[in-house]
Amino acid sequence: MKIKLTSIFVNDQEKARTFYTEVLGFVVKQDMPAGNYKWLTVVSPEGPDDLELLLEPNINPAAQAYQESLYTQGIPTTSFFVDDVQAEYDRMSKLGVVFPTLPSETEWGVLAVFDDTCGNLISIHQG
Repeated sequence: MKIKLTSIFVNDQEKARTFYTEVLGFVVKQDMPAGNYKWLTVVSPEGPDDLELLLEPNINPAAQAYQESLYTQGIPTTSFFVDDVQAEYDRMSKLGVVFPTLPSETEWGVLAVFDDTCGNLISIHQG
């Protein structure tokens, strides 16, 4: 068994596409019509290219409540690993990304938390 696809709820797919590609550096893998929305996935240019992140439209009231609750509590929806949290913080800050949690040393490594502009807090982690 392996993970092929995981998803993150976003409140605006086009805004998410721009943020996840132009700011985070992911690459669009699939972009197909799916009713009023899209099947929109991105992948890391660092691989593996078979692991996709679905930018899923948050149209389900239960998912909306879950997303809002996590955000309000300051809990990241997911975590991405980077080689250097401070360097990513510096790069992304210059692009206007908001970081509610600045880079800090923890028991399990360095981390920071940013707002993805689409309803989520995301942590970046350096192990």
